[in-house]
Amino acid sequence: MIKSFFNNFIKCGLWGWCLECFWTGINSIKNWKDNDKTLSCRTSIWMFPIYGLAACLLPICTKLQKRNALLRGGVYATLIYLTEYTTGIILKKYGACPWDYSKSKYNIKGVIRFDYAPVWIITGLLYEKILQEKP
Repeated sequence: MIKSFFNNFIKCGLWGWCLECFWTGINSIKNWKDNDKTLSCRTSIWMFPIYGLAACLLPICTKLQKRNALLRGGVYATLIYLTEYTTGIILKKYGACPWDYSKSKYNIKGVIRFDYAPVWIITGLLYEKILQEKP
């Protein structure tokens, strides 16, 4: 069981990093007006264990598997927000938080932003698929 959790932790951490690179790369399209067409992405070493924590979703995924996707995604998004808030506050305390949402209209303490809810719903459902696939 510990080996399975560890494997899922690694898998979720790597998937999270890849998703973040894709997301920040796509968002860098905003820099095209400044003649920067590199579509550079941005992430942090801190994000690997944070995304790896998605491995903790497996028991919840199992319990929710017969529910509709919107309910499951909502539960996952809520848990992602809790994780993002907690880790963000801890990292901010040490000056190590790699994200800052304080300029977003719908932020709380600069560490979560509610306009990302659809992104977290989809991400949660993606993690559900990743965690339930058989090796």
